[in-house]
Amino acid sequence: MRRIVLNVVGLSARDLTSGEMPHIAQFAKRGSFAKISPAFPAVTCTAQSDYLTGERPAIHGIVGNGWYNRSLSEVHFWKQSNRLVHAPKVWDKLHQRSTKLRIANLFWWYNMGTQADVSVTPRPNYLADGGKVFDIATYPYEIKNSLKADLGEFPFKSFWGPAAGLDSSQWIAHAAQWVEQQQKPDLNLVYLPHLDYDLQRFGPRSAEAKQARADIDNLVGGLIKFFEKRGVDVMIVSEYAITEVNHDIPLNRILRKHGLLKIKDELGAETLDTFNSQAFAVVDHQVAHVIVQDSSKLDEVRKILEGIDGVEKVLDQNAQKKLGINHERSGDFIVVAKKNAWFSYYWWLDDERAPDYTRTVDIHRKPGYDPAELLIDSAIKFPLIKAAWFLLKKRLGLRTLLKLTPLSAEQIKGSHGRVPDDPLDWPVIISSQSDKIKHDCTSTEVHQHIISGF
Repeated sequence: MRRIVLNVVGLSARDLTSGEMPHIAQFAKRGSFAKISPAFPAVTCTAQSDYLTGERPAIHGIVGNGWYNRSLSEVHFWKQSNRLVHAPKVWDKLHQRSTKLRIANLFWWYNMGTQADVSVTPRPNYLADGGKVFDIATYPYEIKNSLKADLGEFPFKSFWGPAAGLDSSQWIAHAAQWVEQQQKPDLNLVYLPHLDYDLQRFGPRSAEAKQARADIDNLVGGLIKFFEKRGVDVMIVSEYAITEVNHDIPLNRILRKHGLLKIKDELGAETLDTFNSQAFAVVDHQVAHVIVQDSSKLDEVRKILEGIDGVEKVLDQNAQKKLGINHERSGDFIVVAKKNAWFSYYWWLDDERAPDYTRTVDIHRKPGYDPAELLIDSAIKFPLIKAAWFLLKKRLGLRTLLKLTPLSAEQIKGSHGRVPDDPLDWPVIISSQSDKIKHDCTSTEVHQHIISGF
């Protein structure tokens, strides 16, 4: 048996009955499907690590898309080393069963330095002058040039940022077909992110979201037909569903107001001082890890967090243990937003004093997730001209920044991270085998469904 697992990010149980995704709904109807009790937090890196290891964050260590490194006193988001995951993954377990089994990983996270036989992942080249050249990384190394020769360059601008859209998912889908034809893996893990974009920008019930569902449904329908024709068992999973939100909560501004956040002036900008702050928040959609570096302030910080309008839960170490997220990378408190709210990372009080990177797409420098990177600041009258001028200066060898990101995320209408109240807003697992998925499962139980049958 050979299998492909299509990770259709943002696909919900509700989508299977809405009539907006007929190809996926029909696939589920003729096969079997179930709801997945979401990972916590319900974000990409944690959900994928639950699925690939069968463990919770207390074991595998992936407590979010990023976290605070207490030794370095730095926040790290979207790192790529597989060594950050402290539990065996599907390829490790399958290789123990048979060294002949070949596993491919296309864009699932922590995809560098793995034991997967084939891997493709986004990876810019970072230049000595501070610039970067968008690219992919592959293993084996030599397939990169062949892959790009046949499919063209990976459309990075469509993978994240204000131009994020269908092109990146289409490229990954074509890469999955290419890997199938060229490498013929026994297990092929494929990440399709398209629903992440307009559902966050405009909300899950918007006209744009409806079109996004139609687009990814058509793409997945074509993949189902292609792989089943080649005798490959098809499985679909999703990581979370995106639900409606209407406001953000700037936790760091609130902690600053209470004198717990330390700010330093650097080149005329207000910079978060993680070394000397008594408490600060590492935000990740609807969940935030709050670091309290002065233990005498724990009770004070907890009372502040519990008193914030829009905060649903404040999880201390004991509560974290019950949820399986008690890990050294976790915050002293984990804060969960109410269903219509999410957490922004902002700490400055005057936009003129915000650091330069805050107006750019910069997923590594910001100490928290910023969905405003999907938007263009409405105050910019001619953004295309500004982008063209930026590209011209880059070609001339000048150092410059493309500052299009707004410093307010009030336009964001969708988010995820908390466990939704309605199970119809949970992620799903679908199998082409009518008897495979017999009941709803937890995020860690997805692991066994992926590797069963080999």
